[in-house]
Order: sequence, then C-alpha cells, then structure tokens
Amino acid sequence: MLYPTLTRIMVVGFLATAATPLLLPSQGLETDVMVRVLAHDAKLIGSSVGGAQVTITDVATGEVLASGLTSGGTGDTELIMKTPHERRGTFFDTEGAAGFRATFVLSRPTVVEISAVGPMNYPQARASASKVLLLEPGVTIDGNGVVLELHGLIVEILDAAAGTMAAGVPVRARVRMLCSCPTGPEALWTTERVVARLMDGDALVAEAPLAFSGEASVYTGTVRPSRPGAFTLVVVAVDTDGGNHGVASRPAPVR
Repeated sequence: MLYPTLTRIMVVGFLATAATPLLLPSQGLETDVMVRVLAHDAKLIGSSVGGAQVTITDVATGEVLASGLTSGGTGDTELIMKTPHERRGTFFDTEGAAGFRATFVLSRPTVVEISAVGPMNYPQARASASKVLLLEPGVTIDGNGVVLELHGLIVEILDAAAGTMAAGVPVRARVRMLCSCPTGPEALWTTERVVARLMDGDALVAEAPLAFSGEASVYTGTVRPSRPGAFTLVVVAVDTDGGNHGVASRPAPVR
C-alpha cells in the first residue's frame, strides 16, 4: 500500500514544480524587444535619415505597448552586404548599429503587431512594413532582433531653376537608398534609370534621362518642353534588380 501513496505524492510534487514557472507576478514581467528596420537590398535605417517610427501593438486589445524611433548607424557593410547570412549569425547587432529597443510589461503570452514607417526625414520616400508574432512575458528578443524591411529610394531634387524655352529646365537630383547609402556606377548600389519629367496635370509634356554627375548619388540633365507652362517636375529613379523605386516632385514653370 506504500507504493501507490508514494506514487501519488511524487506525481503531485512534479505537477506543482512544473506549474510554478507558469505563474506570473500579478503586475506582469518586463519584456525587452530589439527592432531593426532594414532598407531593402541595403543597410539599417537610423539617425542619418531621421530613423524609422516603430510601434508595438497588442493585437487583441489595440493597446500600444511601445513606440519610438530607430537610432544609430547603418551597420557594418561587410557583414550586411557581403557576408553570407548563415543561420543565427550576427549581421545587424554590431556596435552603434541602428535599432529601437522597446521595454514594456506583459502579464500573459501576447500576440503583437510590430510595425515600422520610415525614413522619417523624407516623407516622399516613406514606406511601411509590419509583422505579427507572439511574445512571452519576461523573454527578451535581442541581437539581430525583429527585422522589418522597407522598399524604396530617397529621391531629392537639389536644383531646378525656372526654365525657358531656349534653355529648357536644368535638373540636379540626388538618389540614395532608404538608409542614406550612396548610389552610382562604381558604388555598391546602382540605379538602372533616373528620369526627369515635366507634367501638366496627368499629361506628360517632356522627359529626359539624368546622367551620373561624378558626385556621389547626384544625377543631372535638362528637360526641354515644346511649349511654355506652369509644369510640375517629377524625378523618378528605378532599380529593377534591387526592387526599389523612388520619386520626388516640385513646381517647374517654363516661360
């Protein structure tokens, strides 16, 4: 008769021990999550472009658990762009690399949506991405972190003087990756096509290719319309191989 009693004691003791870690403090547990935002086919989006706005939301309740900007540098070019990415390798978790570390309290396993919008200093180039995942109270996600990837290019029209029928509209534009990394024929990142267009509403009036100027990320050219008017100059950059596109616009009257 001793053995059944002993068996029951052992089973009850085991269940009590196994259940103990599942009991959370009534106030919950502090949970840390590192979020990185990556420019597609490039590096991390950080302070040089105003960062990316990261928001972590409880899917069930809609409560915002954390929100903030990624900050820091673009990361290690060799590791991110040239080193084969083996499982669990360190690519983004290097000194000074951009990220947003969120710390909040969870009292239960929680499904969250982590979203990012950026780059914040360039509204015309902003893109967004999100992930839905389960977080366990008190369990940290560190290192490379949760990585969100944004597609696009930053296009800026640096100079476009008021045009004339005789001279056309001279254009000088800068095209960079969303992380601020430079483009050019000899750079690690290239653009297949940079084009300047004069638009009258939705109608195309004239267009011309912009050529690399020799200055990092800067492209120049002249658009020559067939008539005067209060046009809009639109510069479009395309990187088909990398899957990134960008656009910028500004008024361009031609007399």
